[in-house]
Amino acid sequence: MDFTDAEHLSRLTIGQAARASGVSAKMIRHYEQLGLLPPAPRTESGYRLYDAGDVRTLRFILRARSLGFPLERVRELLGLWRDRSRPSARVKALAMEHVREIEAKADELQSIGRALRHLAEQCHGDERPDCPILDDLEEGPR
Repeated sequence: MDFTDAEHLSRLTIGQAARASGVSAKMIRHYEQLGLLPPAPRTESGYRLYDAGDVRTLRFILRARSLGFPLERVRELLGLWRDRSRPSARVKALAMEHVREIEAKADELQSIGRALRHLAEQCHGDERPDCPILDDLEEGPR
């Protein structure tokens, strides 16, 4: 079922909402529990029911998570998305803050990669037991 099909149905089961949004049923329940998605109305037999707006929200969450936004930032972004009088400057500030965090983490990973590469280059990688990689790990953090 694609998104346009979801818009034509008034209510979707959790499985249908999962297929329409790309978010697993387990994560839908989790997002609902966290308050990122409003509690779904239920049938008399207890089945959750979702509508096209819920599917749009789930797709929004999925995309934000795929860009690495942590759940608390997703919550903020959802609030801004729902508030049509929001200042776009606030959205941009959140995005740029996230970019700076990602770039800092990338720099840190590059540094770790260089250090490990250097250690691996020092290791003979033969049948001898001495290994600078293990020696460095034994020394502990610097």
